[in-house]
Amino acid sequence: MGPGVVVTGLTLGALAVVSLLAFQANGAQDRAVAANPTTSTAATTSGGPAASATPTAAPTPTAPTLPTAGTGTGLRVVYSVSTHYVWLIDPKKTPQVVATFPVTPGTVEPAPGSYPVYSRTQSGTGTDGKQIEHVVRFAQQNGVVFGFGAAVDGGTGAPPAAPAPTAAASSPAASAGRTGGIRSSRADGQLLWDFAPKDTKVVVIP
Repeated sequence: MGPGVVVTGLTLGALAVVSLLAFQANGAQDRAVAANPTTSTAATTSGGPAASATPTAAPTPTAPTLPTAGTGTGLRVVYSVSTHYVWLIDPKKTPQVVATFPVTPGTVEPAPGSYPVYSRTQSGTGTDGKQIEHVVRFAQQNGVVFGFGAAVDGGTGAPPAAPAPTAAASSPAASAGRTGGIRSSRADGQLLWDFAPKDTKVVVIP
């Protein structure tokens, strides 16, 4: 046997060994993938896409823009019976709208118009028995007193109607069983209290 034959035989043997090793490596890799699928593959085969890890925050409600007409002039509080928002307006400030915040009305709404603040009470008790503060009254209509205030416990729900009156009830408000309290948060109630002393104009708009 010549040297060339020996070299050829060794070369073929080496190639065969390399091919065998490559085949074994590929087989091991395929078995590893089958035993350990990726996260996306597992999520897809389980019936749907993977859930998002980061929840989306709910958007913050945007306060409505103050109407351009019918809101009066000068230093004033504007209350909308349709949107249940309050605007505190000072024409000497820039911007003129000092604050805007939502409120919850009672069982009756005041009629649109312009009214002066005629009474203020630092603290008291609401028709629901809750302690209230920063009460700013501006109107009386058909025996119902309308005013702004805040519950000390921080609740902003509407005060319930007054209890059913007895036959001897003499107050129109009691006989009607209606409430005109307009409640805000405590922080917003403080803002309105500081902004609206007696005789401040309150403009009620539709």
